[in-house]
Amino acid sequence: MEARTSVEISSTLLSIDEITKWVAVPEAGGIDLFIGAVRNHAHKKKVIHLEFEAYKPMAIKEMQKVVDHALQTWDCRKVAIWHRVGHLGIGDIAVLVAVSADHRAATFKACEYCIETLKLTVPIWKKEFFEDGSHWVSAYP
Repeated sequence: MEARTSVEISSTLLSIDEITKWVAVPEAGGIDLFIGAVRNHAHKKKVIHLEFEAYKPMAIKEMQKVVDHALQTWDCRKVAIWHRVGHLGIGDIAVLVAVSADHRAATFKACEYCIETLKLTVPIWKKEFFEDGSHWVSAYP
């Protein structure tokens, strides 16, 4: 039986094409994709780069709970969350969430749930680096 969920934590580049291909199935009339990229500013300061760290065993377990819930709640075909760790530059992709379902409404709701819940429950931490120092960031500034 083909897998319906995918969760990954990687130190290498994340691929929009790969995650989109992974969730695409002939039955799905809708695919929603969230791309979280590193922006060049925060707190009215210029961001130089970010670093992400994760407690990988627990993060994978919590990510799996998120995708399983989305799959069951919104009758999705496939759900994936891929997150990057390590040093990320401006414009780099930090997280991808992809959802496929028969109809678009389910994909929108499931995708939003996945990214919001990921930020609240998954042990992945972000450190912002500025010209004058750095600091760890909570999920919601």
